[in-house]
Amino acid sequence: MSETVLLVGGGGREHAIARSLGASDAALYACAGNRNPGIAGLAAGFETIDETNVDAVVDYAGRVGATVAVVGPEAPLAAGLVDALEDAGVYAFGPRQAEARIETDKAWQRQFMADNDVPGTPAFAVFEDVGAACEYVEAYEGDVAVKPTGLTGGKGVRVTGDQLTKPEATEYMRESGYDEWVVEERLVGEEFTVQAFVANDSIRVSPAIQDHKRAYEGDEGPNTGGMGSYSDAGFELPFMTEADYDAATEIVEATVDALPDYRGVLYGQFMLTAEGPKVVEFNARFGDPEAMNTLPVLRTDLLDVLTAARDGEALPPLEFDAKATVCKYGVPAGYPTDPRAGTKLTIDEASVARAAASATEGSGGEGSEPRDAAGEGLLYYASVDEREDGIYTTTSRSFAVVGVADTIAEAEAVVEDALAAVPDEGVRVRHDIGTAELVQQRVDHMAQLRGE
Repeated sequence: MSETVLLVGGGGREHAIARSLGASDAALYACAGNRNPGIAGLAAGFETIDETNVDAVVDYAGRVGATVAVVGPEAPLAAGLVDALEDAGVYAFGPRQAEARIETDKAWQRQFMADNDVPGTPAFAVFEDVGAACEYVEAYEGDVAVKPTGLTGGKGVRVTGDQLTKPEATEYMRESGYDEWVVEERLVGEEFTVQAFVANDSIRVSPAIQDHKRAYEGDEGPNTGGMGSYSDAGFELPFMTEADYDAATEIVEATVDALPDYRGVLYGQFMLTAEGPKVVEFNARFGDPEAMNTLPVLRTDLLDVLTAARDGEALPPLEFDAKATVCKYGVPAGYPTDPRAGTKLTIDEASVARAAASATEGSGGEGSEPRDAAGEGLLYYASVDEREDGIYTTTSRSFAVVGVADTIAEAEAVVEDALAAVPDEGVRVRHDIGTAELVQQRVDHMAQLRGE
């Protein structure tokens, strides 16, 4: 039967999903609160609808005759969109509202992990009163991470001994407007993520990825939604062992075992400590930017995964190209604290493709050493304003460039060649993501923690 897929969401993650589905013979329709020109160019139809307007999304699904849906962002999951689509007879690959609490309610998440003896659970305490939470932070021996219990777009967590002092942490908590908090032991190590496709008692894991939340180079500045990420040609990252990766997947499996009705993508964010992986948090969907690392190297047809999940079948085994990826986001100047919109973008898919071809030919520019950076360059749009005369930045992350090559260094070179087309003013990029120097720092850090 011919499939009609509804994609909900308009960010870089959803552009990656749309491009992956574009390789299949499905008819693709999409809806989001913002018009993403990359998705619109791939879809048979695009409707501007707030993703949390459940009734409007369900109505659109009916109008296009959707046979399966993919819900990208977390907010519509929290709003119960999957439940509403299911009630309307449309299978959605994503967790129902109850299971999405693994992301949308951090207090519930931690208590669930403790109650089910999920490995890698850090020491934590939950508070419904900000004053009590602040008193706990002040009295706690050692550093802590403080987290509002609800969704904050990846920007709500603060860590003492790293980003701020304890007095600064309690000041932040009191001024935040949130009452309910989770306070956890500070985890020291290297962060990484593993995304798993889950349905019908099947768990299919993907390569580990390291995201970079901090706004500025050298891991400085406030947290963001993610400035970029990288993966290696295998399933592990350079600072990990196969045993580290296996331990993380065992944590994912234990979590799914305790959530028997879960379906969709379960994203585990881990801290690799000297004692092994511990859970920073779970997300109930693809990561952004991590989807842009995972999906370009996924050889298995994504549509086959969706239809198997819908039809109650075991998910197909996942095959991935043995390629490394590097993703770097372009964000408006001043992001995330004082973003300034309105810069016209001079980067497009054609310029990224030319840059990848240039890197493939070993051209690093006049007077430079030749580079062996054979690979593919991909452009993903996120939050942009498409006008008659071009595409402009908004106040959120604008676009991502992804390099796919045999090694991390080669993939990073592809991205940098493509970013040469980005304006010098009005757009900012963390250029250190995926560089040999920063990756080696991660390797050295883990070696130091393990006493090697």
